[in-house]
Amino acid sequence: MSGNLSFLAGRKALPMIREGGLHPDQVKIITGAAGGPKCLILNHLDAAIFSTWLADRKKSLFLLGSSAAAWRFASVSQKRPLEAIDRFRTTYVHQRYSLKPSREEITGESVAFLNTFLGETGVDEILNHPYLRLNMMSVRCRGLTASDRKGALLPGLLIAALSNVISRKSLGLFFERTLLYDQREIPPFFNMNGFPIRQVPLTEKNLRQALLASGSIPVAMSRVTDIPGARKGTYRDGGVIDYHMDIPFTKDSNGIVLFPHYTNRVIPGWFDKKLPWRKPDPSNMENVLLLHPSEEFIKRLPYGKIPDRNDFQRFSGKDNERISYWNKAIKESERLGEEFLDAVETGKIRELVRPMPE
Repeated sequence: MSGNLSFLAGRKALPMIREGGLHPDQVKIITGAAGGPKCLILNHLDAAIFSTWLADRKKSLFLLGSSAAAWRFASVSQKRPLEAIDRFRTTYVHQRYSLKPSREEITGESVAFLNTFLGETGVDEILNHPYLRLNMMSVRCRGLTASDRKGALLPGLLIAALSNVISRKSLGLFFERTLLYDQREIPPFFNMNGFPIRQVPLTEKNLRQALLASGSIPVAMSRVTDIPGARKGTYRDGGVIDYHMDIPFTKDSNGIVLFPHYTNRVIPGWFDKKLPWRKPDPSNMENVLLLHPSEEFIKRLPYGKIPDRNDFQRFSGKDNERISYWNKAIKESERLGEEFLDAVETGKIRELVRPMPE
């Protein structure tokens, strides 16, 4: 068994992989999770998948993510993905904030980060990529959650969180799911159910704002308003509803949904992180192949964990220490990319893949 990378497959994906391995054209969707700095551990896995394994692909491939995953996928969808991935990693790692950063400071840093990894040509390259189709999630806020005033926003989020404990569907009272999609092809998940949804086509005029909205963390960052082509209102982090993408990806039982992930748990929404009983719908996971770092790999990392958002506070005033730690963890993640390529190219994945727990 792989010592660093684990492979978990849903009910329909498992026999396909055990019988014939995994080939690029089997994959119809690649999805990803929100989670901020946690995505850094997937840096070399993304590079292996998008710059090597998929290099000769011709068929359309739909990408879907919210927040950090949407930003990762915006990187790999550029003309020179390795360079864009490197810009994404370097810029993310070298973020620096004051000891008590304001919402405006964090938002400003995020805008600068976004502009750096997109560059002058990134938007055009994403919208004209020969086979990658970028799609991302955001939420349009309702009631108190639409305000940027903490006196209104915090109570609104608290009410939403408490309602979510009773029923995940109650989030639809506070947030409207928004799919921002590549309009060249309607994605298989276009009419996903479960929550009120609006679909907004991506254009040169709205792609930057859409990415910013998809990652605009409530309270920590300023709201994004009036995205061109979208219904007027306040837009925030898509992870509020779609944290780890528990959606009906596709009705095609022959397609694989590849999910490079930083953990073995799929958490439906942002408010579900501390609800261990809240699990994804098994039917949504049937075609999914989940790739995640093994427990052994994580234990060997500095501090025995992957990077996370709490590191900004943990290393407050000691940015150089945080940057060194993050870079060491990312360097170790080279093993994940190497083991993925070895597993799929040799066919070892047929023996390595395991059933996804329900």
